[in-house]
Amino acid sequence: MTAPPIRVRDAAALLGVSDDTVRRWMDSGALPSHDDETGRKVVDARALAQYAREHAAPPPEVASGGSSARNRLVGLVTEVVSDAVMSEVRMQCGPFTIVSLMSTRSVQELGLEPGSITVAVVKATTVIVETP
Repeated sequence: MTAPPIRVRDAAALLGVSDDTVRRWMDSGALPSHDDETGRKVVDARALAQYAREHAAPPPEVASGGSSARNRLVGLVTEVVSDAVMSEVRMQCGPFTIVSLMSTRSVQELGLEPGSITVAVVKATTVIVETP
């Protein structure tokens, strides 16, 4: 199973940067790319997952104001570690790394692998909202 290549605009959205930034990374060789069958530049999904994992940065400290995280985070699978029964799936959702534990059967049924685009849905019985 191979994740499909990712278009520049989608890679930019997943990494939280502009299309131009992704193009600069591609032009400099920092982010491997190739032309798809239509002649558009695309990024290999596994290479994007590796790049996201290697270049992830913690979110900036909040100096003023308040925030509450949303509970649906679009991201990119960066790593899947499985045994016969359970799997650990790591996703890069912007500056956040989300880890989910699920059955290996679920991983297989969903086709999860590095480079897969996912949505992490967070459901908690306790939500803490902080302001500085």
